[in-house]
Amino acid sequence: MLIKSFYTLFLALLIALFIGLGIDSFYQSPKRPNYPVKSILIDKEEGGLSEEQLILEKKYNEEQDKYMKELKVYNRNVSVTSLVASIIILVFSLTFMAKIKMIADGILLGGVFTTAYGIIRGFMSDNSHFRFLVVAIGLIVALVLGYVKFIRPQKDS
Repeated sequence: MLIKSFYTLFLALLIALFIGLGIDSFYQSPKRPNYPVKSILIDKEEGGLSEEQLILEKKYNEEQDKYMKELKVYNRNVSVTSLVASIIILVFSLTFMAKIKMIADGILLGGVFTTAYGIIRGFMSDNSHFRFLVVAIGLIVALVLGYVKFIRPQKDS
């Protein structure tokens, strides 16, 4: 019984990792700008920045602001993608895999972990309306899942 529980948990983690790494592999995140470290840090220690270094620092700050905006959009898109994937996984587990209990439970738990991942990424989007929507979707998924898995009368074959 213990080995079955470990297998179920292991399968769930692999499914969540599969979705997360799949999104990361095929939908690249924006690239963080590089800070012009050497020339600016050395001159700050000596007492001041040259005009060229001030321009470099201003350019870096603008690139950083652009990166942060792109990252918020990226996190929103990753959240939506992972939530859609989790719903597909949950439906698959509750319908097609229902007869193979141990595997179905692992897939189901993987869908739950993927939903949690989607909610976390949704919080990183920095949009309160979107965060509310993501939590609402998570709540609906949890309620439906709980009803279908634990409350609904099971049909005898």
